[in-house]
Amino acid sequence: MTLFIFVGDMLVMFFMVTMIVWLTAGVGKSRAQEISRIPLEDENYNG
Repeated sequence: MTLFIFVGDMLVMFFMVTMIVWLTAGVGKSRAQEISRIPLEDENYNG
């Protein structure tokens, strides 16, 4: 049972790493930085 859980965890981790690499492979460095910025001026001060 422990081996089954371990293999399942390794498959999930492989899937997540593969998704991250796939999603970031086609994005340039400047575009990746633009996407990762947190909008700090999103408050509405006029009401």
